[in-house]
Amino acid sequence: MTAPSPSSRTVPGRRPRRSRRRARPRRPQGPRWGLRISTAAAALLLSAGGVGHAMVTGVETGIGRVDAFQGISDRPGGGAGLTFLVVGTDGRDKLTDAEKEKFHLGGAPCHCTDTLMLVHLSADRSRASVVSLPRDSYAEVPAHQDADGRRHPRHALKLNAAYAEGGPNLTVRTVEHMTGVHIDHYLEVDFTSFMRTVDAVGGVEICTVRPLRDRYSGLDLPAGTSRLGGGQALQYVRSRHVDASADLGRMQRQQRFLAALVDRITSTGVLVNPVRLKEVADAVLQSVRADAGFGAADLTDLAQAMRGFGPASSEFASVPLRGAAENVPGLGSTVRWDPVEAPKLFRALREDRPFAPRPERAGPSAAVVDVPPGRVQVRVENGTGRPGLAARVTRELHAAGFATTGAPGDAASGPVARTVISYDPRWDRSARSLAAALPGAELRPAAGQGPVMRVTAGADFRAVRPVRAEEPTPAPGTLAAITGDQAVCR
Repeated sequence: MTAPSPSSRTVPGRRPRRSRRRARPRRPQGPRWGLRISTAAAALLLSAGGVGHAMVTGVETGIGRVDAFQGISDRPGGGAGLTFLVVGTDGRDKLTDAEKEKFHLGGAPCHCTDTLMLVHLSADRSRASVVSLPRDSYAEVPAHQDADGRRHPRHALKLNAAYAEGGPNLTVRTVEHMTGVHIDHYLEVDFTSFMRTVDAVGGVEICTVRPLRDRYSGLDLPAGTSRLGGGQALQYVRSRHVDASADLGRMQRQQRFLAALVDRITSTGVLVNPVRLKEVADAVLQSVRADAGFGAADLTDLAQAMRGFGPASSEFASVPLRGAAENVPGLGSTVRWDPVEAPKLFRALREDRPFAPRPERAGPSAAVVDVPPGRVQVRVENGTGRPGLAARVTRELHAAGFATTGAPGDAASGPVARTVISYDPRWDRSARSLAAALPGAELRPAAGQGPVMRVTAGADFRAVRPVRAEEPTPAPGTLAAITGDQAVCR
């Protein structure tokens, strides 16, 4: 358990192979809510181990079944690779009262999903692409008949409400209609399975550059690296009151967690140890449900194909949005997908292409910072006798994404051996983000200086190091995508 940490402010820059589906008896549907990260983990866990057919067949018999594809027509054509729609529920009946209280899991579960994920495994099994679908997305569900036989015309609602209205079947139909992506399999996991899975692999390491606290979920993490057990991991992926980024930030943290979980599983020998793999599989299967066509043949084929899979093989993105949330009469606050960039993302899935740029291996890795460099204002002065140094540092900082301002010039203080960053203490988070780009620089507080950081380049200056925000907030209509090895602790 990590130690309590102070809350930080949120003022910008300041501290503060599709398979034939067999008909199966319909099982009772339990309470539903959304925990997308656990279901994405299940898709990978159940397909990534190098195990025999007999064991996989045993695993298959423990999976609950749902009629996710029954009666669906007019579907998108299937492409290369394999695509899962993964959703989660907040089923918690197998947790003790003490666990519910400790991890803030009280209250009655709702009957809608949270944001869903599309998990696409490439045809050559060298890559997994994960796309988060915001739960408040504006959607139009097709005409359908509910469990009581009543007909419903096509109408608008939030994406997460499709489950409450028509279960997995209507959810699949709605997502396929919105994305044009053919869904091969459906997976659903609850809170209990998520927690037990994380504990079965021995916990997962998460890194953060600042403390994270959320009184609603009970999350309380210090800055740095923490090993999270199942309960804490659930708090981490559920939290949406950590900062002003709300649900977008939560989706990014969930993607980060999934990358870390893949790293943990692939780096600790779980996939090649039958005993440990069975422990993990049993944990996942406590409450997992899947479509009738997801069987032993799929599991065995995938198990053989995905040996050696790791974080570098994965990529993550959220659907690009058109703009800020807007209030829609009868629906409340909703977000709409960007009409240009979102189709590009789904086209990449259909065409089995990667959507995240591969990181450059030749240059230095980007340092992870709290404040995005574009929100850090910087002015540079030359503290040496080297002509043009201030202009060079300004160019490099600007190329790294910092908001450089003012004309570079010579420092009035004369020559300095060490680069100095002068900053107003009210903007200390911005100062620390800038310092990550200038390794070895001295941070020197200057009360009343204001939001502009002043850099005096010293004789020790060599080059600006690339930086990137821990949880970047994409501009409307842009795609923010990362690879798994960019998300895990290194």
